[in-house]
Amino acid sequence: MTERKGVVIVGEFSDANLAPISSELLAIGRKLADESGQELSAVFIGNEISDQVTNEAIFFGAERVYVIDAPLFKDYLNDSYVGALEQLDKEIMPETLLLGHTSLGRDVAPRLAFRLDTGVTLDCIDLSIDAETKLVEKTKPVYGGNAIAKYICEEGRPQMATVRAKAVSPLGRDASRSGEIVAFDPGLDEVAMRGKVVGRVKEEVAGVKLEDADVVICGGRGLVGPEPFEKLHELAGILNGAVGATRHPCDAGWCPYHYQIGLTGKLISPSLYIGIALSGSSQHQAGMSGSKIIVAINNDPEANIFGIAHYGVVADYQKVLPSFIEKCGELSSKKGPDIGIEIQKEGRSQNE
Repeated sequence: MTERKGVVIVGEFSDANLAPISSELLAIGRKLADESGQELSAVFIGNEISDQVTNEAIFFGAERVYVIDAPLFKDYLNDSYVGALEQLDKEIMPETLLLGHTSLGRDVAPRLAFRLDTGVTLDCIDLSIDAETKLVEKTKPVYGGNAIAKYICEEGRPQMATVRAKAVSPLGRDASRSGEIVAFDPGLDEVAMRGKVVGRVKEEVAGVKLEDADVVICGGRGLVGPEPFEKLHELAGILNGAVGATRHPCDAGWCPYHYQIGLTGKLISPSLYIGIALSGSSQHQAGMSGSKIIVAINNDPEANIFGIAHYGVVADYQKVLPSFIEKCGELSSKKGPDIGIEIQKEGRSQNE
């Protein structure tokens, strides 16, 4: 039997640009490859994949890039993507296979693990090689972010995991790096695909995307209506951030569902998270507990959010928020659009 070796990441891209999760996966993949003395490869699936995407993957750490490029992969279908990765696994036999904990990764990883008769650990925030077993040790939040667990899979290969966005910092881009680009044909038959894309509805989102934002202003049930979200948008504009919400405001129609953060919403890991008038349920914490600095404003001193917040204000948000916005506006006029970064740095230095 052929020995498995190598670390492979499943990259993602948009148009001709490498998605942020791809550079993060390459960073953690590079770490595992170096610790285990193996090579790091990336695979991209799509139609008319640009050379810029494959070259950027090499610049960010890959030694080899597999390209699965055909009209069949123009639109995402789990049948085609899982089938392509299954065939690639049979061909190159990697020891470790990593995906982003994105909409694509969450859909593909469990299906692919079943096909390959192996296990997969979802939503990891760190990966390393265990010194004793030489296997991948996977670290992830559990119990709604209230505890951290470590997993090692002794049986089943490849060792699989999905990695939470922004849990890992990308390596520096090195344009002097060189690598190999390999075209791979999985030999899939379009007739065997059980579904097809019949149309697309593109939702226009102004400003910074919530899942990519470095600063997130989140509103909860205590806002009691859609109007206060205008103030949250004002603050987000000053801090160059994005606005999010807990489930109740979305269910109540105060804001769109793509604002929702939590177990049934989006997972975020911003540098600065400001929670306003929200209790901090375990479901919500599961979506934002990876935030580097957490600020909470709530008039209930027993609110769960204060249990994980680095800074808290026990007061009515209507009395606090106007002054906070005014102060941030003053600082922004002096320090420019990087005011959000300045606040984060100040928070980190005080924490230290």
